[in-house]
Amino acid sequence: MPISIIIGAQWGDEGKGRVVDWLASSADIVARYAGGDNAGHTVALEGEVYKLHLLPSGVLHDQVISVMGNGMVINPVNLVREIKALRAMGIEITPQNLIISSRAHIITPAHIALDAATESALGDAKIGTTLRGIGPAYLDKSGRAGIRTGDMLLDVEVFAERLISAIEATQDSLRQQGMEALDARAAAMSYLEAVDFLRGFIQDASIYLHEALTDGARVVCEGAQGTLLDIDHGSYPFVTSSSPTAGGALTGLGVGPLRVDRVLGVAKAFSTRVGGGPMPTELEGEVAKRLRGSGENFWDEFGTTTGRPRRCGWLDGVMLRYATMVNGFSELMLTKMDILSGFDELKLATAYEIDGLRSDHPPVTNEQLERATALYETLPGWTEDISGCRTFAQLPTAAQHYVQRVSALCGVPINMISVGPERDQLVQR
Repeated sequence: MPISIIIGAQWGDEGKGRVVDWLASSADIVARYAGGDNAGHTVALEGEVYKLHLLPSGVLHDQVISVMGNGMVINPVNLVREIKALRAMGIEITPQNLIISSRAHIITPAHIALDAATESALGDAKIGTTLRGIGPAYLDKSGRAGIRTGDMLLDVEVFAERLISAIEATQDSLRQQGMEALDARAAAMSYLEAVDFLRGFIQDASIYLHEALTDGARVVCEGAQGTLLDIDHGSYPFVTSSSPTAGGALTGLGVGPLRVDRVLGVAKAFSTRVGGGPMPTELEGEVAKRLRGSGENFWDEFGTTTGRPRRCGWLDGVMLRYATMVNGFSELMLTKMDILSGFDELKLATAYEIDGLRSDHPPVTNEQLERATALYETLPGWTEDISGCRTFAQLPTAAQHYVQRVSALCGVPINMISVGPERDQLVQR
């Protein structure tokens, strides 16, 4: 059973790209199953920093075939730009090592315009999207009005007319929201060069994966965002438009559950969130600034895609335990443990108090979650620099206890801990 699924266990930005990069060294295929270029995966390798938005993190390994699954929504222009940027950095990307599912959906210029118009109309109630057209693209997908990447294999004139028609169909919505109508033909023409570039990469990825798995290939499944942004299980409506959970990996690639032997949840050693929505452990002041960093380093808490500062707080064990339940994690990985060095004490939320009542689980409604007060355990901190640790025994006793307490709270083992941004800064148990 050769599939490993990597899942973000928080609100995204957990460091999944680095985890996939580590696991890709022993994989044959890395397959991305959800989201679009609203994702931002950063991998540091031998002093070079690679920022990926659409491409699976496996592209940084020579032996790996990368797959972009049917659950994704893809901006062809941005994908070509990302491929060319990586090629300029010495990363070879060809139809021999990158496969794009013919069932994935295309983000059009109209989707991007609608995303901006909708967020603007929401005012203070805005969701905080990346304005990349992700939500409108998924809306068209579920409304059976989308364009799929397989349509890019059609005659170029046929595809262009289909794209123009899709853009024209949104013009009334844009005008109603106070936005200027698009020049549909010019907008469509801007996509044709990218369409021509990508044709050779497109095939039925589900069939490819089925045949590869039958031949014994080891597949690592990579998602975008995190469990708490899931369309069903997140803090709705402050969520993404897809399913970044274990179930979403299966539907987003067209593979069955009996192929899976590992579901690895990735969580930071503290909590962060970008955009709107309640966050019970959110901090302000000096502690939040210490967790966030200055923004001068890529490792600091600023969005890879948007550059927005992330909201920071103590680790929310209630949400992490919920994510473990929803996904059925076989294990957890903690990232950014090195950021906690230097605190005299650390706090870990183990329950909420809502309207005077204790709750061990997150409530369904945002109104209740906004009223939730985190109930904390206080744990001793440590002052040692742990960035050079490579075994669990090398960690300070207080750091070991922190990991053990989080593991016990969620009921699953924590077998990997990152202690810095580089690929080799990893503690394995």
